[in-house]
Amino acid sequence: MEAHNPQVNTLTTKKAKLNKKKNMMFWGWILIAPTLIGLLVLNIFPVIQTVYLSFHSVSTFGQSTFIGLENYIKMFNDADFWQSLSNTLLYAGIQVPVTVVLSTLAAVLLNTKIKGLSVYRTLYFLPMIAAPAAVAMVWRWLFNSQYGLINLMIESLGFNADIQWLSDPSLVLWAVIIVGVWSSVGYNMILLLAGLQEISKDYYEAATMDGASKLRQFFQITLPLLTPQLFFVLVTSIISALQVFDVIFVMFDVTNPSLSSVQSLVYVFFHESYVLNDKGYGSAIIIVLVLIIMIITVIQLLGQKKWVNYD
Repeated sequence: MEAHNPQVNTLTTKKAKLNKKKNMMFWGWILIAPTLIGLLVLNIFPVIQTVYLSFHSVSTFGQSTFIGLENYIKMFNDADFWQSLSNTLLYAGIQVPVTVVLSTLAAVLLNTKIKGLSVYRTLYFLPMIAAPAAVAMVWRWLFNSQYGLINLMIESLGFNADIQWLSDPSLVLWAVIIVGVWSSVGYNMILLLAGLQEISKDYYEAATMDGASKLRQFFQITLPLLTPQLFFVLVTSIISALQVFDVIFVMFDVTNPSLSSVQSLVYVFFHESYVLNDKGYGSAIIIVLVLIIMIITVIQLLGQKKWVNYD
């Protein structure tokens, strides 16, 4: 009978663990391969291609010629670019705060015990289920100056209903903001509602015993403990708002004289790249938008340390 050798057993155990680790790594790569390939093909490669095209003049037949910074110089001297940038920032600057405030109030109200709670939650979330193009078409009908439901409701209240929502340069951006707020409140409300349900009831019981009012509890308990979810909603809402396109594309015709007062950077990118076939210039516009989003996001990430509470 052979003597028991501890070294041989130890070596065998190490080899078994190494083979097991290699096997787990192999299947791990197999499982993430579809996502990784999709990320490379649909995200990373297009980004590299866009950066490349932004330094080139691309002909209708796809031939590109290196022109250096000419697209960027042209862009910074383009009045349409600055107008669209102003429209985009103004849209985000109004739509995002209004959406966050309304989403927070809706989440707080739906976190209470009221009848038909699940029905209200579903109704708030419905705009996220509908296709953006369908939503824009419905709102285009609602904003119609002749037979739109909004003007009819205003007229029924005894006010002047001759409001040109989709052709008055001073109103067109507000029309898009209304649609943006309506479309986003439900989704953000669900996220904030999940955060509210994670807050322990003990905080509110202790505050009630100390005589704190509901309003004081909201500002000193609810808001501080909800800041992680509010931060996430704020970041994603700003990124989404800066990329607004589909609502503008569907609600406003190319012949609309007020289009310049509402077009966004993404809309100008689409027009330059796929209507005028100037993909080099369009790529430069979208690269600038990406840089703006990155700068704003970094500022938010740095600033979160001063107001977001993760305790």
